[in-house]
Amino acid sequence: MMFVKIELKQILRSHWMQLVAFLFTFVFVAIIVIQRMALPDVEGFTRQTASFLNVLLFLLPLFIITIGSMSIAGDIESGWFSLLKTYPMKIGQYIIGKYVAISLAFLLVVLVAFGVVLAIGGLLGGVQLPIILVILTLLCIFIFVSLGIVLGAVAKTRLFALALSLVVWSFFLLLISYALMALGAVVAGHVLQKLTIISIHINPVEWLRFGYFIFTNQASVLGPAFYGVTRFYSSTLGLVLYVVVTLLWILLPLMLATKFSKEVTQR
Repeated sequence: MMFVKIELKQILRSHWMQLVAFLFTFVFVAIIVIQRMALPDVEGFTRQTASFLNVLLFLLPLFIITIGSMSIAGDIESGWFSLLKTYPMKIGQYIIGKYVAISLAFLLVVLVAFGVVLAIGGLLGGVQLPIILVILTLLCIFIFVSLGIVLGAVAKTRLFALALSLVVWSFFLLLISYALMALGAVVAGHVLQKLTIISIHINPVEWLRFGYFIFTNQASVLGPAFYGVTRFYSSTLGLVLYVVVTLLWILLPLMLATKFSKEVTQR
């Protein structure tokens, strides 16, 4: 617990986290002000909700994996990790402590951003944040903090951690989508459909976006080609599988990070 408190204080004092908090608050407030003044109230999946979702799934993973990976790699590079090994603390406890501290820091950032949005939205006539959007924001933090930690354990230096984080972020946010669009020109439609379904499961960003559409009953925006998979995930068994896959995205990177960190201690 003491280790978590120390790490949390260090992260919150970081200028990176302060800039992230300012950026998210500014962007969300801008979305509220512009769309509240320009667009009428609409029920369902509105442009305002879509903007929130896109900003969350585009910017939040970038900052989480970069800050998370550099936090771990910075400890290894600076020698702080070697010093911690002299204390009666296991590698698993170190990884979990880092995970909890970074997750709490980003939870505070999102809480501040959402709080300011609700306050200013109230002055403009009221604004609603769907509960599913809030839950998926939490899942986004939990998943990408885990990915950031394993990247930092692999990189071992802050510069390499930053570069590796940008590559992974680009892969999830851009390269997979571009690859599917390129394949769409040379493969049959049913093959592309299966590849798209696979990419949803191996891409945490699309996995969270898919979950939002499923659990807000907006799966129709995915089109009739995905009726079968959306119908399955709308069932109880589908919900259980969604939870299992999400937990795997959180737990597997932490297990790998523990393994890589143990290899560092053996050198």
